[in-house]
Amino acid sequence: MPPVVPRLANIRLHPIKSLDPVSVPEARIAPSGSLALDRAWALYSIDGKWVNGKRTPAIHLIRANYSPDLRSVTLSVPGDTRGIPTRTFAFPQAHEDAAEWFSVYFEQQIIVRYSEGGFPDDTLAHGPTIVSTASLQAVSDWFPPTPKGFPGISLEEARQRFRATLEIDSPCSAGRAPFARPAAVSDFAPQSDPQTEKLPAFWEDQLFAADDRSVVRFRIGEVQFEGSNPCARCPVPPRNPLTGENLDGFQKRFTQLRESTLPPWSPRERFDHFYRLSTNTRVAPSETGKTLRLGDQLILSM
Repeated sequence: MPPVVPRLANIRLHPIKSLDPVSVPEARIAPSGSLALDRAWALYSIDGKWVNGKRTPAIHLIRANYSPDLRSVTLSVPGDTRGIPTRTFAFPQAHEDAAEWFSVYFEQQIIVRYSEGGFPDDTLAHGPTIVSTASLQAVSDWFPPTPKGFPGISLEEARQRFRATLEIDSPCSAGRAPFARPAAVSDFAPQSDPQTEKLPAFWEDQLFAADDRSVVRFRIGEVQFEGSNPCARCPVPPRNPLTGENLDGFQKRFTQLRESTLPPWSPRERFDHFYRLSTNTRVAPSETGKTLRLGDQLILSM
């Protein structure tokens, strides 16, 4: 591994589970070990089932815009022909009022629940998920524009598709240029340059151990973490984050390229399949109230 010291380059909260993210300069660790206000609201149908991106593609059409202090959220459905009004709600207090708006949109009764600890996807490793900018750029390069009109997946769209909360990069990093020609699987090996100290793609794979009973300890700024496992992906990444349109063949191509570009520091034993990206973490109760800030360094424990 090149001697790179990653820094925290992006903090993205998803205050309403499955809806739009918001980038913030800092975030506090909640008592649950997640980031405060991340996935703080979750939607349920009357029978108690999730209403989320995995089960309900129509959720991708909803836009959520937050005030700078995150004390309100404005919900809208651009282009909707039913005349659903744009509404602003106090956040996170007004979840019951927001439930009425969601019920109108989905044409069924929706319950919106609030949890100070959030509603994480991984209930065992419910700390922030970590991904590198280089990994997201690599995935973007795997899905270039095509002659048939597919516009490709940009770096920002890759962020929206994979919904990680913490993004790491290196201070001297400059993103790789996209490939200018159709590329074979063998072309997509992760690139790193020790001389310029770029963070290579899938650097975050070293934040979990080969043995699933072990953890990798590290800190970001003042916050101590335990790396748990590579995050298994769901039906959401193949979908356009703004329209919900499914990209045919996404999972197959991603899985093939993820396996073929697996770097030497990645514990292959932890990949029962290769539809995995980012590292799941755990954060101990002792870290509650501590703050993560953009620019914080990630330091591996010795």
